[in-house]
Amino acid sequence: MAEKRDYYEVLGVDKNAGADDIKKAYRKLAMKYHPDRNPGDKEAEEKFKEANEAYEVLSNPDKKSRYDQFGHAGTDPNFNAGGFGGFGGGGFEDVFSDIFGNMFSGGFSSSQNRTAPKKGRDLRVDITLSFEEAVFGTKKEIRLKRKERCPECDGSGAKSESDIKTCEKCGGSGQVRVRQKSLFGMVETIKTCDVCGGSGKTIKNACSECKGTGYVFKQRTITINIPEGVDDGFVLPLKGEGEAGSNGGRSGDVYIYITVKKHQLFTREGNDIFLEVPLTFVQAALGDDIEVPTIDGKVKLKIPEGTQTGQIFKLKNKGVSNPNGFGKGSQFVKVKVEVPTKLSNAQKKTLQEFAKLSKSDNNNQSKSFWDKVRDTFN
Repeated sequence: MAEKRDYYEVLGVDKNAGADDIKKAYRKLAMKYHPDRNPGDKEAEEKFKEANEAYEVLSNPDKKSRYDQFGHAGTDPNFNAGGFGGFGGGGFEDVFSDIFGNMFSGGFSSSQNRTAPKKGRDLRVDITLSFEEAVFGTKKEIRLKRKERCPECDGSGAKSESDIKTCEKCGGSGQVRVRQKSLFGMVETIKTCDVCGGSGKTIKNACSECKGTGYVFKQRTITINIPEGVDDGFVLPLKGEGEAGSNGGRSGDVYIYITVKKHQLFTREGNDIFLEVPLTFVQAALGDDIEVPTIDGKVKLKIPEGTQTGQIFKLKNKGVSNPNGFGKGSQFVKVKVEVPTKLSNAQKKTLQEFAKLSKSDNNNQSKSFWDKVRDTFN
């Protein structure tokens, strides 16, 4: 077996050539050696395959890097547990389609086989939940209008099995060969059969329910379970609840996109709950036992004396359950010390007495602070 030529040599480009130059060189060779332009020319066919193989490697940054480093060994299917697609392994079809589009319509691709099983279309449904529904879970009804297999003909589209015939034009293959003029001269291409639409079959008498399509549209109401702990932006998949597949393919899926309304007290980050609670000056200074709301009800929280505004207390396991069952979050309570705006004469007098008792300490604190300011700027 002849040794493989260097891929850069095959395309006639320098090793420093950019992606556009590589693509341009391959396009030129592909046009020159394309089998439709050289019918029966084995040498041209081999050159076409060689050019395609070279382009498939050099147009892929990862494969090109391995080839530059290890040569042809880097493109081996077993190299580094990777996988070089090789000729006819799917890469050729993608490359050729990318460069030439429909110029050689379907002549080398089996991926367009209309008779192959095809999954049905996926559907999207958007729903809005309250904060509590998202936290604790709920049940919701959704309505779908979807394409389903016709119950009358079981998707065949025919009135009876005897009405289904093999297409005479394509012989059941779903494809026909067409010769047409192009910039290359006469080109033979393979196209989808215009009689059977690629199915390979024709129907003599169509089903009266679906009019020969094999499908009907139905309005369905489905009850779904929303698990506890879902959050805003959560997507809930419902497998097999989408539209019917074709040629024996499975049904599509439904994806539920969830939006959660904001709560008037709580905010949520992941599985944790955050709450801000006001404290009076006296409560913060002397300490207190207060009741705070949680998603599970009220609980007591001990406020130690000398609590400062902005201080945060953690209530373990008072957050949201993880929807995948991995534990429960916490609730974080942030306290805010409120300064009264209106005081009675008795309250003012009491605070004035407190101020006198605290004056010496405040003077020492103030002196210390201003000493630091003076030292900083001097």
